Amino acid sequence: MLVVASDRVSSFDYMLEPPIPGKGELLTTLSLWWFDRLAGGDGGTPIPNHLIDGATPPEAVAGRAMVVRKLDMLPVECVVRGYLTGSGWAEYQASQTVCGIHLPDGLHNGDRLPAPIFTPAYKAPLGEHDENISFDRAVELLGAAHAEKVRALSLDIYDRAAATAEEHGLILADTKFEFGIAPDGTVTLADEVLTADSSRYWDAEAWRTGSTPAERMASFDKQIVRDWLSAHWAHAPGGSAQRASDASSGRGEGHAPGGSAQRASDASSGRGEAQQSEPPTLPAEIVERTAARYRELIARLMS
Repeated sequence: MLVVASDRVSSFDYMLEPPIPGKGELLTTLSLWWFDRLAGGDGGTPIPNHLIDGATPPEAVAGRAMVVRKLDMLPVECVVRGYLTGSGWAEYQASQTVCGIHLPDGLHNGDRLPAPIFTPAYKAPLGEHDENISFDRAVELLGAAHAEKVRALSLDIYDRAAATAEEHGLILADTKFEFGIAPDGTVTLADEVLTADSSRYWDAEAWRTGSTPAERMASFDKQIVRDWLSAHWAHAPGGSAQRASDASSGRGEGHAPGGSAQRASDASSGRGEAQQSEPPTLPAEIVERTAARYRELIARLMS
């Protein structure tokens, strides 16, 4: 089976234009590097993976493709968090838990956790959002043996990868893995692994010395794209452009989304559903800055 990584970039569940030049090749390079290390190259216990030894992708997709074994993929994404941020931070603020795991009080966005935690997510059908779940729910979905196995493998891989990142002045804040079952029953690491698209990497020095969350947690991924969209696209959830648009059109908490007042406001301001739902084209500067962050991560990790 052929797995091909494209240069396309998405944000807020929309595919964006233009692509990020070289992104597919950069992600594949990083995945292959990590698969090799985790197969024993880092001195740790070898982790079985889906790559077919010696298989070469077709020339048309060389550099951004992997030839892999077909697996029975498990319906759970295996997320490991070493730091509190993202959806974990949002849940912690509401309940002081992350995926059912109770955490100490007094933690802040971006803080290091006392120990890495396994926080699985249910892989929703195409077009729907994945759902963070408890380990008990993972047991229901996978069975106890497979749930215990992927938790142990995920935490082991995270520890090894975080140590490697630390050697290069980086923090692996969190990451997600996917596993499948090989024909012989082996739980096997699959998909991409420890790439900028599946992981949050931060600069360790910036995390220690930054004075704002944005400075401390500037990640080596498409965050630049998300930030730009939040500032320039009214449809971006929670973005500054959306808040400004809501204020100027008289929309606020008193106007139900999709209600008659909102539709009238959209019509009078010349905005329609199609106009709101189409993200703007990314500026060349944003595209290049994003590509540069991907390149910088690889250069630092693989130096």
